[in-house]
Amino acid sequence: MLATRISVARRLPSLFAARGYSTGRSEGSVAQSQGFNKKEKAHEDQYVRQHEQQLIQKMKADIAKKQAELEDLQKQHSELEKKKD
Repeated sequence: MLATRISVARRLPSLFAARGYSTGRSEGSVAQSQGFNKKEKAHEDQYVRQHEQQLIQKMKADIAKKQAELEDLQKQHSELEKKKD
């Protein structure tokens, strides 16, 4: 009787077939379309370019301020040198 139970238990896994998944279509296929990916990439690239342009403008303004400050300091230094002599 024990032998019968074991043989039945061994056959059980073979009764269940493994499900085969197709590779043709996946979840969220709309989000994976090429048109959507291109559009999303274009929006991201546009945002990055705008952000970089804003940063460059800010840096140019900072450079102009520093140059004006440097010129002012150089004038003060030359005036002090003249008074010293």
